[in-house]
Amino acid sequence: MQHSDIAVAVPARPYPYALVPDRTALVVIDMQRDFIEPGGFGDALGNDVTRLTAIVPAVARLLAFARGRGWPVIHTRESHRPDLSDCPPAKRLRGNAALRIGDEGPMGRILVQGEPGNAIVEACMPLPGEIVLDKPGKGMFWNTAVHDILAGLGVSHLVFAGVTTEVCVQTSMREANDRGFECLLIEDATESYFPQFKAAAIEMITAQGGIVGWATPLATLTEACA
Repeated sequence: MQHSDIAVAVPARPYPYALVPDRTALVVIDMQRDFIEPGGFGDALGNDVTRLTAIVPAVARLLAFARGRGWPVIHTRESHRPDLSDCPPAKRLRGNAALRIGDEGPMGRILVQGEPGNAIVEACMPLPGEIVLDKPGKGMFWNTAVHDILAGLGVSHLVFAGVTTEVCVQTSMREANDRGFECLLIEDATESYFPQFKAAAIEMITAQGGIVGWATPLATLTEACA
């Protein structure tokens, strides 16, 4: 497949992002019911899930935008095998939460593949042919085939959305940056249970000349590509 390297300048922090549409993929991180919906794991831990629920329409619009331009779309789920063989004790036993990975939660076993809570929320559901990546870690590259998948698609630019900004999104962006991808975070299509953490994560990502990547609102991206 032939790719064009013609770039579009997208106004962003800390300076315009040179988007190459023919080499761009959208990555939607962990828009899972257990993290986002009332009655899920995040809610059970006492988090304000309404903050995450509020970005679902923006993520859905971003998905529609990317699909309309023929970009590859990758959906990730933080999830583990039912026998938890890919979940180290250091992860499962961390903290003093009443519920842990693999335990029976409000929507089935927590962060286990195939359970209702592990599914992506309906408004952001993958379409046939889109890549769904079950990742056992916070970052999308650890113990997955995504690097080879992106290389096979000729992708060099990644547009990021999803939750939570400071954990799985930022970790995945840092992993991608180390592997040579140019990363853009859509500010209103990502969220944290803690507003100060989202703000700090975006500052860290864009600091020092975009040390990890760039950030911009969805409307700015769509206007630049119109």
